[in-house]
Amino acid sequence: MASVRQRRNPFRTSISIPDQPSSFRIDQSELTRLVNEKDLGDLREKHGGLGGIARALNTDFNGISGEPDDVTRRQNAFGVNTFKRPAKGFFHFLLEAFKDLTHLILLVCAGLSPGLAIKESGLREGWKVDKSSMTGESGRVEEKNVQNPFLFSGAKVVHGEAPMLVTAVGMNTKEGTMMSSINRGSSEETPLQAWLNKLTSSISKVSLVVNCLVLVVLQILYFTGKKQGANRKQEFDPSQTMGDNIMNSVGGKIAATVTIVSVMIPEGLPIAVTLILAYSMKSMRDWAMVRKLWACETMGSATTICIEKTGTLTTNQMKVTKLWVGQGFAAENGCSSASKFVLDLIRVGVALNTNGGVYNPEPSSTSVYGLFRSPTEKAILSWAVSQLSMDTQEIKESCRVIAREVLDKRKSSGVQIKKTMDDTGHVHWKGWPEMILATCSSFYDRSGMVKDLDEDERKKFKQIIQGMRASGMRCIAFAHKQFCAKSCAEAITKGEHDNKIQKDSLTLLGLVGVIELCCPGVDRVVQAFRDAGVNVKMITGDNSFVAKAIAKECGILKPEDDASDEAIVTGADFRDYSIEKRLEEVEKIRVMAKSSSSDKLLMVQSLKKKGHVVAFVGDGMNDAWALKEAHIGVSMGIQGIEVAKESSDIVIHSDNFASVAEVLRWGRCIYDNIQKFIQFKLTVNVAALLINFVAAISSRDVPLTAIQLFWVNLIVDTLGAFALSTDLSTEQTREVMKKPPVGWTEPLITNVMWRNLVGQAIYQVAVLLTLQFKGELIFGVDKAVKRTLIFNVFVLCQVFNEFNARKLAKKNIFEGIHKNKLFLGIIFMTVVLQVVMVEFLKQFVVTKRLSWGQWGACVGIAAVSWPIAWVVKCIPVPRTPIL
Repeated sequence: MASVRQRRNPFRTSISIPDQPSSFRIDQSELTRLVNEKDLGDLREKHGGLGGIARALNTDFNGISGEPDDVTRRQNAFGVNTFKRPAKGFFHFLLEAFKDLTHLILLVCAGLSPGLAIKESGLREGWKVDKSSMTGESGRVEEKNVQNPFLFSGAKVVHGEAPMLVTAVGMNTKEGTMMSSINRGSSEETPLQAWLNKLTSSISKVSLVVNCLVLVVLQILYFTGKKQGANRKQEFDPSQTMGDNIMNSVGGKIAATVTIVSVMIPEGLPIAVTLILAYSMKSMRDWAMVRKLWACETMGSATTICIEKTGTLTTNQMKVTKLWVGQGFAAENGCSSASKFVLDLIRVGVALNTNGGVYNPEPSSTSVYGLFRSPTEKAILSWAVSQLSMDTQEIKESCRVIAREVLDKRKSSGVQIKKTMDDTGHVHWKGWPEMILATCSSFYDRSGMVKDLDEDERKKFKQIIQGMRASGMRCIAFAHKQFCAKSCAEAITKGEHDNKIQKDSLTLLGLVGVIELCCPGVDRVVQAFRDAGVNVKMITGDNSFVAKAIAKECGILKPEDDASDEAIVTGADFRDYSIEKRLEEVEKIRVMAKSSSSDKLLMVQSLKKKGHVVAFVGDGMNDAWALKEAHIGVSMGIQGIEVAKESSDIVIHSDNFASVAEVLRWGRCIYDNIQKFIQFKLTVNVAALLINFVAAISSRDVPLTAIQLFWVNLIVDTLGAFALSTDLSTEQTREVMKKPPVGWTEPLITNVMWRNLVGQAIYQVAVLLTLQFKGELIFGVDKAVKRTLIFNVFVLCQVFNEFNARKLAKKNIFEGIHKNKLFLGIIFMTVVLQVVMVEFLKQFVVTKRLSWGQWGACVGIAAVSWPIAWVVKCIPVPRTPIL
């Protein structure tokens, strides 16, 4: 309805148009409810089934038209197929900025600047869907038009074919919902971030207090009329000093101290650490993608690593290792001890009752190629071709398939065939041994004779099945039944009509044992984690027998753990523990079998409550919550799904488990290098602070100016950080993997670092204060040259101390230095820049040119840092942290 209002001057027309109704007869909320609740009643009665849903969406089973206008209309109504991340508001970043002490000081200075003149710096039947990535369950679910027509984003269709009717995209899907909740993850600080923030705050407060003290002392000395300089002239005389002079003098002292405190605050420390992390991230990019900058350092602190078995410890490939026929195991190389008649029947059962196909391009070759539905079926087909000499094409040409039946919930399938040569009918069943054994009334012995399957024989077969499972095998049973020509005709008619196959009075052919192959060298990687003091736990959805066997092969379970029931637990048992019991047992557990996504999350949470730094390695959607909850999440780049990658901090490109150990090694090297830099950086800050404080109190003269300190911080925070970040020698990497992990409670600055720092700072303060008070007399120079000598010696001391920082505890600071050309290049660049600053930019940094002799003296004084470091490292320190 439109309304028109007119006025003479000016003329205006206002039109109200009602919202155009949607052309779709169902909205997104209703579609989401139907799928989430799997409401079959409403789907059939209210919406008319799948066809009704398609009509309500203005489409059919042939698909949408694809016209741009139609696509735009659907996107406006139902959204686009993308995942949105929650954005942070402006005030979030504003609040973060105001937490910075330097910004607050600069704001105060900006407020004071007008008064003090400080202005120097400005669906179809037969679908099989693998939902393991969604639910963590290894079984497959049969999707049917009537009973179960729902498909979820992230699941895989592994059998059958049919069109799909898309009812949700992007953030409205199951995967999108999970992505949305994951992207709201916590902003928990890493241990290093917490320590750096605390350290920066502490140094800032100390620097501020010291400089305030200096300012107060200087003002007291000024207003009390204390004399200064060689002529002992009184600086302030109440009767003679003008007001402008007083303001300028007081303002100048405030400006000097505020500038110095701004330079002394280690704001460059997080930047330098970020530089170290960024360099390491770049070095790792060929085999891992670090999605979060601090991830590697956190991995280096890990005390426990939880590993999802499939695709990480194992190759997701299977191999047949045992065949039980009659009353014993057949020989593995060709199974020659079994009857040819029985083996022929097994060949037919494998060829016609296994999803997948194989071909061998060269008869003499043992390589098998093909398309497979699952790792288990691939293993059985490959085994039949290579060990039983099965010719799939020949078997298919000699038989006609009448009917197929799949009972997926029990993992069993059957096929009914008719042989073209003699018109006999045959039924072949394959599946779980308990189910197949229950349908059998007889079995074939090795000679091919049929024998009754009485209770004693059944018990024997059940014991064999349990024994194979105890060895970590997945057991598959094969059974057979033959019909005469007349019965075959009746069975054909019935089978073609209802697709049902007879499954009683079968004859057991044999039992096949299949094992999951572990990744090559995974046991060595697990041992490397153990040597590094990291606990390794395996989490899997498999049963306890398979989990135990794989854990033994990988080295996660040791012989001493085998006899302990506490080392292996199922997800259900762990879930049913009380909170106290769970926290008591969690550190003893080595393997958790039959676990769901919630069990994995619970394991990570329990370990965190016990004080562990937890890493989780996984690649499925059911791993997403655990990956996000862990301190560090590692996913696989090839097999990993998008939700797992999005939830993780590091993505391994090659899916190689050994790369996880490399991440741990790099993380520890990064932490080690960060400690080296912090020791190096704090030595500079402590020495400069003490030198300026003592000199200012005693002589009202600050030897190191703000520009000079800014230059020192610049070369320390950039070139110094870069030099130490590149120092990753082979000896260092071996050493860090033999040390225990650094947990949450460990101090960032160790007693060894304090010892080295204090020793170097005392030497530098003593030398520079000597030059401050006696430099003119010792070198026979004026005050300007003396200040240049102090600045030059201070910078060169840092250059020589950079060599000392390479080794925190070792006395040989030159070990492996010839292999690090980049470190030597940075040192050379630093010296060259210092020469340029002193000799050519003297107006900028307020210096004088030095003679060759004075340069030699500066280098000699700074070089004493090396023997000082050697002596200091001979001093023992306690293991218990002092601070």
